[in-house]
Formats: sequence, structure tokens, C-alpha cells
Amino acid sequence: MTDAPVVFVTGSTSGIGRATALLFAERGYRVAVNSSRSVSEGEALAQSLPDALYVPGAIGGDADTDSMVAKVLDRWGRLDVLVNNAGFTHVIPHHDLDAATVEIFRDIFDVNVFGTWKLSVSAMPALRAASGNIVNVSSIAGLRPTGSSIPYASSKAALNHLTVLMAKVTGPEVRVNAVCPGLIDTTWTQDWDVIRQFVSAVAPLKRSGQPEDVAALIYASATTPYITGQCVATDGGLTLTQ
Repeated sequence: MTDAPVVFVTGSTSGIGRATALLFAERGYRVAVNSSRSVSEGEALAQSLPDALYVPGAIGGDADTDSMVAKVLDRWGRLDVLVNNAGFTHVIPHHDLDAATVEIFRDIFDVNVFGTWKLSVSAMPALRAASGNIVNVSSIAGLRPTGSSIPYASSKAALNHLTVLMAKVTGPEVRVNAVCPGLIDTTWTQDWDVIRQFVSAVAPLKRSGQPEDVAALIYASATTPYITGQCVATDGGLTLTQ
């Protein structure tokens, strides 16, 4: 078993997940990175970090989350932090109710809620043994009537409540929190120029966020011992204006 703490970051080959993996590695953690499709990027990221591991696989659907956790434990014998960052969306205007089909709801909830739940339950024995914690990457769309679609926003609201419910029953051994980003500059949002201009004009900090901004809050949540059951916004103050 390694003496260094271990973090498993899902969806970690780009954006917030990648920034989070890099930050934890910089702070001395052993990092397990993950992706469902970008295998070469995941392998390259793991090779670039000290004593890292690439764990391929989707989080939703019939994902074998027990096997994913087992790979981490086989490598290091422990798991201290689980960052549930993998997510999925469809961009649908909120007024287009017909476009937000039940199938789209299922696809989004499958990853953002059900997959997060399955992996968290699979990881719970190891997290209990380590007195560890879970950080769920949610969204301000789970706090306010906003977001890329109604199904997406609904999934993040569900994830926030899941965070609170899990925190209530897993303490004191395991803490569970969520971070709720606003507009973050990633490949997901690279074409959202109108929204970016709005945020820059309205939010008190006058800019959209960077993946490193969210990673810093994820790390703080994971390493602050007296916080659990909280869903913390990191949005440049945008929710203060809505």
C-alpha cells in the first residue's frame, strides 16, 4: 500500500477533470484518471503524471464500477478521494419542451446521476477505510433555473440532493460535497460566445471561469476536514444576480 493519498477523477482527460488530476498530482496524490472514449488522451495523461493509472470506461449504462475501483485498489491498496466529474448533456433551449424527450432525460441521468451513484457505492468501502471523501461536480444549473437544457439542469439538481443525502448517512467516516460551476471555458462551452459575454457583463467577477478555478475548489473540498453535505457554487458571483 502506498503512503501517499489516492484520488480517482472520472472524466479527467480534458477541462475540469484534467485540471483536477493535475492539481492533485502536484499536491502529492497518486491519481487514477478516467475517460470513456478518449483512450489515447487518458493514457498520455497518466504517463505524464508521477505513479498515475489510467482506468478506462464509461460511468453510465452497464459500467462495471466495482471493477474500476478494484483496479485502483490493486495498484495502490487505498482510495482517499473520489471526484465524480464525468458528465453528459444535450443542448436544448428550455422553451422547446418537445425536444426534451424522455430518452434524452434517461441518457443524461444515466451518467450524471445513476453512474455517479453506482461508482460512489462501489468506492464506499475503500473510502470508509481511508476516512476519505467524495466530491461531485455539479452545476449552478442544479441551483437556479438555467443550464444547457432542462434534462441537464434536472440531473444536476438531483445530484445536489444526492450529495446531501449521502453526506447525512456516510459520516463521520466519509464526507460528501458538491461543487457547482457556472460558465467554465472548456471544449463543451467553446462556442457559447453570447453566454460568455453575458457572464462577463453581469457577474461580479466579470469573467467566465477556468477549469483551474473549479479544480481549486474541488481540492479545497477534499482537504477541508469540517465540511460535508454542501453544494458550493463557483461562478464568479453569477448566482448573486439571478
